[in-house]
Amino acid sequence: MFYPTALYIGLRYTRAKRRNHFISFISLTSMIGIALGVAVLITVLSVMNGFDQEIRNRIFGMANHMTISTLDGRLHNWQDLANDVKQYHGVVAAAPFVSGQGMLLNRGLSQPSMITGVDPVQEPNVSIITQKMTEGKFTDLKPGRYGIVIGVQLAQNLGVDVGDKVTLLIPSATVTPLGVMPRYKVFTVVGIFKVGNGFGFDSGLGFINIKDAQVLFQLSGAVSGLRLKLTDLYLAPSLTQTIAQKLPPTYLVSNWTYDYGSLFHAVQLEKTMMFLILLLLVAVAAFNLVSTLVMVVTDKQADIAILRTLGATPRTILAIFMVQGTVVGFVGTLLGLIGGVILALNVTALVNWIQRVFHVQLMSSNVYYVNFLPSQLLWSDVAHICIAALLMSLVATLYPAWRAARTQPAEALRYE
Repeated sequence: MFYPTALYIGLRYTRAKRRNHFISFISLTSMIGIALGVAVLITVLSVMNGFDQEIRNRIFGMANHMTISTLDGRLHNWQDLANDVKQYHGVVAAAPFVSGQGMLLNRGLSQPSMITGVDPVQEPNVSIITQKMTEGKFTDLKPGRYGIVIGVQLAQNLGVDVGDKVTLLIPSATVTPLGVMPRYKVFTVVGIFKVGNGFGFDSGLGFINIKDAQVLFQLSGAVSGLRLKLTDLYLAPSLTQTIAQKLPPTYLVSNWTYDYGSLFHAVQLEKTMMFLILLLLVAVAAFNLVSTLVMVVTDKQADIAILRTLGATPRTILAIFMVQGTVVGFVGTLLGLIGGVILALNVTALVNWIQRVFHVQLMSSNVYYVNFLPSQLLWSDVAHICIAALLMSLVATLYPAWRAARTQPAEALRYE
């Protein structure tokens, strides 16, 4: 079978047992270092992707992708507006809401809460709240019955369960013959939901029927605004600008980047910096190839001289040692790829096993938002890591190969 000369000799040098075992050890160390660096980088980025996905699902399952409201907080004829905005590309659904602040009271306990009036039929189109119910049903929010659905942490802080009564006090007053009286209403807890710690949904959010909210906040049939759900979250900035230009100046159009943009920018920046920092581990291992190949070149001086006298060009000598270094980098990257993918796909189960066997809690939802180690393997990240490792291995071979190509046969054979 025919092989190009440089490739054939380079592969023979790679497989051959060297007289200097120290060179073999350094070469093996470089290969293992590259493999470990690639595996760690794949695993860490997969874990960061997992955290990013969990945070994204928790936030955007409950938070607004986009909202349309007015300067005075009263949106009339919202049905027509909802039909209009659904025509825009990227808008999946629209649902009305009434929003206001309040204080929930029960047996001397009080908790501030953001009260949101929603339509139980339309709300599941723009929110995952119905999927997060742990007790009761979201559809039990019937108009006129003054039921309320609250988060599990809020229910615990108030000491209530499904069927219990809570008093909702809102920051507006009613003028009576006895003077100015705060406005309040007794609600029945008809459901409890659990989204997860970290973003205040479970401890500071309550849902009531939109009809009850309109009466409570005296909106006279109007709503606070429209919630829009999008096919792609990153369409929100451009879509916000497009819709805002079409609507009168009295309308306000906002999106998730106003509240959570800095958070996701920080997560993305952290992932980028982690990639660059851990890439230095791969770079250290890759550039160990420099010392390895320099010693190989010194060890093979006589062989290089003989090849030159047989007609091998400096370019051929250069290619021989580039092949040898590239093979070490390729094998190390391949081993790291296999190990990293296996570890990334099983790191969640591995951490859960460690917690179960050693009776420790490595992940706490109070700190990390989740009580498990999430992982999401993105093949684009794997490709970038492997390409970077291969390129660094290739660059590390240039100087030793160039030095080998400059070897003069007469000088190399003088003392042979």
